[in-house]
Amino acid sequence: MKYRPNRRTHRLAIGTAVVLALAATNGPWLHRFGTERYRAYAINKPDYKAANGHWDFLDVPSEYRINTIHAALLHTGKVLLVAGSGNNQKNFDAKTFRSLLWDPERNTYKDIPTPKDMFCAGHTQLPDGKLLIAGGTKRYEKLKGDVTKAGGLMIVHNEDPDKPVTVPAGTRFTGRGNGKTFVSKDPVLVERARKVFDKRTGAFLRTEPGLGRIYVEARKSGTAHGTGTEDNYRISGLSGSDTRNVYGIAQKLALDKKDFQGIREAFEFDPVAERYIGVDPMKEARWYPTLTTLADGRVLSLSGLDEIGQIVPGKDEIYDPATGKWAYTGVVRRFPTYPAVFLMNDGRLFYSGSNAGYGPADVGRDPGVWDLESDTFEKIPGLGDPDRTETSATVRLAPAQDQKYLVIGGGGVGESRRSSEKSRLVDLTEEHPRFRDGASLGEGTRYPSASLLPDDSLLVTGGSGDYRGRGGSDILQARLYDARTDSYRRVADPAVGRNYHSGSLLLPDGRVMVFGSDPLYAGRAGTRPGTFEQRIEIYTPPYLYRDGRPELTAGPARIARGGKGLFTTRHASSITSAKLMRPGAVTHVTDTDQRSVALGLEKSGGSITVTVPRGRALVPSGWYMLFVTYADGTPSEGMWVEIP
Repeated sequence: MKYRPNRRTHRLAIGTAVVLALAATNGPWLHRFGTERYRAYAINKPDYKAANGHWDFLDVPSEYRINTIHAALLHTGKVLLVAGSGNNQKNFDAKTFRSLLWDPERNTYKDIPTPKDMFCAGHTQLPDGKLLIAGGTKRYEKLKGDVTKAGGLMIVHNEDPDKPVTVPAGTRFTGRGNGKTFVSKDPVLVERARKVFDKRTGAFLRTEPGLGRIYVEARKSGTAHGTGTEDNYRISGLSGSDTRNVYGIAQKLALDKKDFQGIREAFEFDPVAERYIGVDPMKEARWYPTLTTLADGRVLSLSGLDEIGQIVPGKDEIYDPATGKWAYTGVVRRFPTYPAVFLMNDGRLFYSGSNAGYGPADVGRDPGVWDLESDTFEKIPGLGDPDRTETSATVRLAPAQDQKYLVIGGGGVGESRRSSEKSRLVDLTEEHPRFRDGASLGEGTRYPSASLLPDDSLLVTGGSGDYRGRGGSDILQARLYDARTDSYRRVADPAVGRNYHSGSLLLPDGRVMVFGSDPLYAGRAGTRPGTFEQRIEIYTPPYLYRDGRPELTAGPARIARGGKGLFTTRHASSITSAKLMRPGAVTHVTDTDQRSVALGLEKSGGSITVTVPRGRALVPSGWYMLFVTYADGTPSEGMWVEIP
């Protein structure tokens, strides 16, 4: 007898066929869906979080989403997020400059009126708790095909030893040989000439002209109005002896690419008033400068692109918070932009070789120890790949007393495809410091973000294998670095790729905020322009998934260097360490403020007493987060303490 299926069996067979057909068609999607569901389940398991930590997106309302390029933790516990024009030419042209104040405790946001384009400024914490921000953008770059008028650098010479000369904006410069006329875009003050005498006999030797730098541009568009060789230029509007003593000299003035130009303006951000306060402008315009706090609380400003779009030719300067004024150091030392320059325990400066990208490949890239007073620079050898420290990160490992630094990843100069998987260690307490290779990242990594944690580990996250994430090369990985064993341990992976214009910042509750990313192109093919990453992620380290954490209930708000502070706590017997952590101020994965200073610790009943080291360069004046930890590294929340 022939078998005949019943209706139910028939429907089941058809349904099964349909499911199989859909599975065949959508198999990859079903597999991916199932994999993602399983991953979401796995990374949210308590034991996984306790071992690897966890990432969450910060829920930023749409009206407060900005292109965060700079971030600084303030002693109020709030975070200043700065975009300026946010690497957006339309915002720049419209003078739409933005800063945002985020309160992590209340998760509230506030727009801060931003007077200038602070995009790619420098910043550092000041002794009184304000944040100094200096420099920014005067003009966006123009690629070669977008430049319509020939232009470039004009050096104005003044051979008059008796008076300086001001050349106003709009002044015409006409070549004596080529006959072509160019117009200055800004005013320039040219100092008087300097008479040089023989030190032994006192006899007059020569006069060295005062020099001024100014950007000039042809009056009309087209290549016909450019030049290809050096020429001497007459300056319009001069009279008397100035017509002989004051003149211009320029090399090629053409339709070449024009780099970004910097500004001189500087501001202090007041965390209490929550506003920018204008201070004396810098002597030099700077775009991509580094600001490093010195032992006496003054601030050193280094490098950057000037108002011409060229590397500032040395001319380092210092800001004095007591007067709000800038002054030249009298020292001329050149670095690439955003050089990673740190204050050492003896007051000298350490340059790690890390930088953010602009500058000649053969100028100012050697790491070393710099004595600012004597202007001596002692190079430190041993870098295994010295040509790949651009876009690397440098961190002063905990405790700061040890003066050990880690240089992480990096790449070749400019748009190079080369990147480094190396971590390089140097101990500056050695008689003859020398770099050695440390633990490997496993793959070449530009733009790694690195934040010290209160358990003395280091969170290293993000970055990309190629320039600005080119070719879809973002690295969706995070690691914890243990300086005691010189080893990395993979932890939970972030959800968002981070490359150029990114950074990370330790928060007072022990979590880490990670922001930014500005890929040049989107996707592996690189056929679509990239978009700025406005999402912010928060990493919660494993130590916050343990049972309980120490708590400080009361204590002094100020402790002098060399002084002691008594803090009450129910956990005194279990606390094993105490440290002061300086709040970060980070951009382009560069943060010279970041440091963790170990404190002396005594325990008695329901209290602990901490002792602050005496060294003024080890513990610069200002606000710090005081963390205490258990033996397993579990930290308290940071308590704000001022070192006056």
